[in-house]
Amino acid sequence: MSILNRSTGLLAALFVAGISAAQTTAITGATVHTAGPAGKIENATVVIRDGNIAAIGAGIAIPAGSTEIKAAGKIVTPGLITPFGQIGLVEVHAVEGTVDYVQRGDQFSASFDPADAYNPRSTLIATNRIEGITHAIIAPQAQEPDEFGNQSRILSGLASVVRLSDEDYIVERGAAFVANLGETGGALAAGSRAAALLVLRTALDDARDYARNVEAYEQGNRREYSLSRNDLRALQELLDGSKPLLVSAHRASDISTAIRLADEYEFDLIVMGGAEAWMVADELAAAGASVILDTLANLPDTFEQLNARLDAAAILARAGVRFAIGGDGASQNHNARNITQAAGIAVANGLPWDAALRALTLAPAEMYGVAGRIGSLEAGKRADLVIWNEDPLELTSYPEQVFMAGEAVPMESRQTLLRDRYMDRSSGKPPAFR
Repeated sequence: MSILNRSTGLLAALFVAGISAAQTTAITGATVHTAGPAGKIENATVVIRDGNIAAIGAGIAIPAGSTEIKAAGKIVTPGLITPFGQIGLVEVHAVEGTVDYVQRGDQFSASFDPADAYNPRSTLIATNRIEGITHAIIAPQAQEPDEFGNQSRILSGLASVVRLSDEDYIVERGAAFVANLGETGGALAAGSRAAALLVLRTALDDARDYARNVEAYEQGNRREYSLSRNDLRALQELLDGSKPLLVSAHRASDISTAIRLADEYEFDLIVMGGAEAWMVADELAAAGASVILDTLANLPDTFEQLNARLDAAAILARAGVRFAIGGDGASQNHNARNITQAAGIAVANGLPWDAALRALTLAPAEMYGVAGRIGSLEAGKRADLVIWNEDPLELTSYPEQVFMAGEAVPMESRQTLLRDRYMDRSSGKPPAFR
């Protein structure tokens, strides 16, 4: 089905019925892939009340007075989650004033929180939301030095979970710390992977020492640390195990190093990139580490990605590694919507379909500690879901309707508005003069 010919009938019917104002809604007759314990439910009913899922299953009675959406022959999934990116933190990469995810210099590192700059009205949000993405992880990212030589640091800051809506958009602020190892870390630490690791260890040791000597430090009776007071305070949530560390790494040896570091300092680990993660899949599974995998990567773009392969997701799944689909090429900002294509490619290379859907929904929610609220369709969770006409992992499939907190969102973006404007040939005037 072409995006240009996408049906708008359901959306029109929903707004005529006043669904956005309805207290109770029932979606009936669909095949529901819950991504949760219930798995796939045929001919299911999803009851939505006050923005949450009140009930889900086959044979459920439709509550009296509810608005019914007949979805026979259609597919319902949870809203999709892009597990790493900068949606709402950038508009145009080439325009510096619109880029808010980069921190350079020595003032802050671990405590840098780009969520304070998040723009819920970014054009990128509607573009990705109408293709099924309801949530995103927004994160800082290291960059080349600026014109004054100011450098990004090994610890980049905090990642947050956001809802792609205009209001109530922060789901979990500071859900993970972000750090850089591998080639990126080496470049930030004067060219050596070993130096990058040393910088990170020093930061963690300083944070430990600070926790034990806060009073002495505040009185000026303690040695200087490599980090600011804000950074030292922030890192306590990593050291006490309440927040994970997301580490950018591709090479198998770098991933193994990150696993040992996580074991030594007792924090949860998320590996972002992981082109060679399949080579240490058993090690990752034993450590309980997670991976954000770019399943489109099958070429050695750098020397740390020499062993990238298209069936990497299938190998990780067989080893029992929790992974999300996204990352470098598959879910960055403007093209976050490509995660469905990336998941489809993983399925074509041996990943079970249900595992692919989980990697787009529940797995990233689990990684960032928000699975109790989002990521699957279960009673009590927010009603963030998508109705599809066809298999959502097929390249030509698009959502028929997206719901957030039980409300149908407008299926339009700047791109669709421009498309409709310039396809309108009803007037004899040039488009600019209509």
